[in-house]
Amino acid sequence: MNKQKLVSSIIVVLILFSNCILAKTIVEIKGDQFYINGKPTYEGRYWKGNRIEGLLINSRMVQGIFDDLNPKSVNTFAYPDTKKWDAERNTREFVKAMPIWNSYGLNSFTLNMQGGSPVGYGGSKCLNTGFNPDGSLMKPYMDRLNTILKQADKLNMVVILGVFYFGQDQYIKDEAAVIKCTQNLVNWLLDKKYRNVIIEIANETNFKSYDHPILRPDRIHELIDLVKGMNRNGNRLLVGTSYGGITPPGAAVVKSSDFILVHGNGANKTQKIENLLTKTRLVDGYRLMPVINNEDDHFDFDKEDNNFITSVKNYCSWGYFDYRLKGETDYKEGFQTVPVDWGINSERKKGFFNLVKEITGGLKN
Repeated sequence: MNKQKLVSSIIVVLILFSNCILAKTIVEIKGDQFYINGKPTYEGRYWKGNRIEGLLINSRMVQGIFDDLNPKSVNTFAYPDTKKWDAERNTREFVKAMPIWNSYGLNSFTLNMQGGSPVGYGGSKCLNTGFNPDGSLMKPYMDRLNTILKQADKLNMVVILGVFYFGQDQYIKDEAAVIKCTQNLVNWLLDKKYRNVIIEIANETNFKSYDHPILRPDRIHELIDLVKGMNRNGNRLLVGTSYGGITPPGAAVVKSSDFILVHGNGANKTQKIENLLTKTRLVDGYRLMPVINNEDDHFDFDKEDNNFITSVKNYCSWGYFDYRLKGETDYKEGFQTVPVDWGINSERKKGFFNLVKEITGGLKN
């Protein structure tokens, strides 16, 4: 082999190596607990007699890779200082904030390839899909996702990665393309050797809002099974899907899933959270497995009881869903309303993260 060919070969190897990572953070499930790198999360931690060990205390940060490809609506998401939208800035500021979140004890967050409503609740004309209509991956989205996943891996954080959102799935051409979206994303993650990602097939599977039948409750287990059947060297991604607020999952989903995702939206009384978790654990197919409430827009963090505390008391991980409420105009409010200020700089955000620190003991765990 001459010198020029040798140099070319070395360059190819370096490029291939740079496109992969050696996973630092590996998430597993043992019984009803999550483990990171062979140890239960928050190892040995109890708070007011409640077991915290094994939980994923998380926040809904689904707009971390957001963009709007619709020129007619993109200006509605302009930053207040520059008067324009900037997807790269959004991800850059997200990554900068991650170590701060983690220092309070947050060990997980939810992203979504198709985001969530960029106005908190309600429809939007934005085009934020992450996938081409044929199911292929959009490179700018994947580059931003890769940036976040690398940081999460360094911080020993778990990413709950959603694939589909009912405000955007209509841009996927057909069912074959939905399957390709799923396969392409999972293959990308496996090829990159990410082991700190768990999959949420769809945000709030339901019959009314999803265009494609395979994303609805009676068939979505087919995609869960598809993901479970994909692996590299015996390693695969853990997978489940969420249902709407205070809705127990169906039996087919429970039987197929590695973990259960529920949402607390609509639970304006903590008793509703208790009822939801009781009913969930009675669904046919339930066995000892983790339950995660990864979307709940009820706060009251200064009170003796709230949905966060109630979830923990019932050994269920909890996820903060924060958006700019009606009448709020301060850019610092909310983690889902675009543009997002990813800092911990509103009273509501401070209330959540301070309670996270109290419950988990902070980063030392």
